[in-house]
Amino acid sequence: MAGFIIALISGALMSVQGVFNTQVTKTAGMWVSNMWVQFSAFLVCLVVWLFAGRDSIGKLMEVQPRYMLLGGAIGAGITWTVIKSMDQLGPAKAALLIVIAQLIVAYLIELFGLFGVEQASFEWRKAGGLFVALIGIAIFQWK
Repeated sequence: MAGFIIALISGALMSVQGVFNTQVTKTAGMWVSNMWVQFSAFLVCLVVWLFAGRDSIGKLMEVQPRYMLLGGAIGAGITWTVIKSMDQLGPAKAALLIVIAQLIVAYLIELFGLFGVEQASFEWRKAGGLFVALIGIAIFQWK
């Protein structure tokens, strides 16, 4: 149950963050805004680490495979794409498309067992859920 609530909070925070970042971009520009997002996230993580963490930073050099360390760089791409999509589509449409893309890619990662994730077998029920979500996008965008 906790995971469900945390996921809901995550989605809500992502939507609010996307709107905030899009507004900052209108004044400061794309890459200044993106830099601020990543830098302020770093500061928050540093403060939390100082008070609650203290895991060894050196352990990062033990991460295998090394490409797993690209999460931060991917984060910069995420910030850019969220800002651009929210600016061009509005928060609701952008969030809807972002979530469906997340679902499709996450399911493919599970199906093929990519990036160290345990491989899952294909389920028509899950494919049907994705199809219903796609229909939901069509209905949502219908004028």
